[in-house]
Amino acid sequence: MRLEDYWGVGPKTSEKLREELGVERAVEAIESADIRALADAGIPRGRAVRILRRANGAAGIDTLGTRDARDVYDELLALASEHALTAHAADRIRVLTPLTAVEERADRLDRVLAARDAWVGLTDEDREAVRSAFEAYDDAGGSDRAAVETALSLRAAGLRGGTFEALDDLDDESLERAANALGTVADDGTVEAGADDELDRLRERRDAVAELESGALDVLESVRERGVRSFEEFRAAFVEYVASETDVRRGRVESTVADDARDEADFVSTSLRSLLSEFEAEVESREAAVAEELRESIDSARADVEVAIDAVSDIAFELSLGRFAAEHDLNRPHLVEDGLAVSRARNLTLSGEVQPVTYAVGSHDVDGEPAPPSGDRVAVLTGANSGGKTTLLETLAQVVLLASMGLPVPADRADVGQFDTVVFHRRHASFNAGVLESTLKSIVPPLSTGDRTLMLVDEFEAITEPGRAADLLNGLVDLTVDRGALGVYVTHLADDLSPLPPEARIDGIFAEGLTEDLSLQVDYQPRFGTVGKSTPEFIVSRLVANARDRAERRGFEALAHAVGEEAVQRTLSDAQWFEE
Repeated sequence: MRLEDYWGVGPKTSEKLREELGVERAVEAIESADIRALADAGIPRGRAVRILRRANGAAGIDTLGTRDARDVYDELLALASEHALTAHAADRIRVLTPLTAVEERADRLDRVLAARDAWVGLTDEDREAVRSAFEAYDDAGGSDRAAVETALSLRAAGLRGGTFEALDDLDDESLERAANALGTVADDGTVEAGADDELDRLRERRDAVAELESGALDVLESVRERGVRSFEEFRAAFVEYVASETDVRRGRVESTVADDARDEADFVSTSLRSLLSEFEAEVESREAAVAEELRESIDSARADVEVAIDAVSDIAFELSLGRFAAEHDLNRPHLVEDGLAVSRARNLTLSGEVQPVTYAVGSHDVDGEPAPPSGDRVAVLTGANSGGKTTLLETLAQVVLLASMGLPVPADRADVGQFDTVVFHRRHASFNAGVLESTLKSIVPPLSTGDRTLMLVDEFEAITEPGRAADLLNGLVDLTVDRGALGVYVTHLADDLSPLPPEARIDGIFAEGLTEDLSLQVDYQPRFGTVGKSTPEFIVSRLVANARDRAERRGFEALAHAVGEEAVQRTLSDAQWFEE
């Protein structure tokens, strides 16, 4: 396959990959989702992530029908990657994509939840041993040798079964020999320093002799300075000098001196060349023998080495996702054909104490308090500003996208259907024809196909005048029902909508009062079948109480008498799930 055939690999990127990796290695990196290889080749990390997502999960990426859906997807993977035990595990998490087969989702759920239980079940000491082992793996660059050493460390910590099962039958002695050999012998037979003491000693003496040989004239002068008066004295002084400078035995030096030199200079250079030649031959012979021995150690443990390398990568990946699930109290969703329902769901991007919510659209078997209706194809969500309507949509998107990737979800119970496209549209307050057109082009085509589509659309009226927005929203609700899709539409225009089809309902979120510090108190749990209200007297009361001076206070008091409910509602932002 040509590099240019992969999504996002243009001529410049292709050329860089060919230069740095070669075509075969580059293709292997793309097919195996190796972000590190592409990044090391000079591809920006963000671009590498996008290339690998498309290369390994294009069908899954295509389920993300809007930019906002893709943003939620990115946020989820960024959050999950924060719990990664290794850099490579973080990379593998970042390139996860929705899985199109239910069997694949269920299989990954099994592994991730098993890893969650394994992590939760470890003692503090064992968790620290796991973290230390993987930190050492990263520090060593994630090499094959590092993987084998990490496998040995995990086994030494007594970790067996379940998530660690692949390590159960490995041979420690064989792996230890292989670990000592891995990375010490190159394909050309070169052996790294430290692999063999005798080879290291021979190399040191060879290098010392080579240094003398390269400065033969200096050796000549040094020997002469010893005050020799005859050639025999010169010869003896030479042998003593070389032996002391190179740590080579005198007899060894004596055996290589030249017998037919023309003069002292020729004697020195010829003798040193002869001694160097012998050491070079010995180093070559010893290196070949050591390389063969090292290769045999690796080959004898080849099966265990390959298991260890794969197992360490998979354990790090699954444990990382398990840590993510444990940290956020994620649970297994029930994968169903149709419908979306959550009981006590929580938004993962909010901090602090969050009120869980129960909600549903379509058919389901989820209980809750209150019990969510079953069978409605569309829900129109109304109610208080700052009431969490947008965040509820985002929470539903998080649940659906996590489940589509085979990951547990932030809810006590969830039924999640199979969706070909997830359309999530946040409120974009730009009141012009261009925004209206681009929004319609974004959300209507997926709905028109008749595929399994989930519509999560927030305040459609923010992009056109209210009267026309109500007409368009009525049309979207009808289209959603006609195409067999599911939808949740947030709006302030419930009173302006035409009678909805029987398959649709209206839900509401209500403001209940003010706290002691005059913060708006909202019940974030929607009330099913009821139009929500924000109770504007609460908001006006807070504005009056917080007025900076008398003039401002009189203005808000006048506002309390003059402004209708809808205008007061719009004084608050709908950007947070709860107010501090």
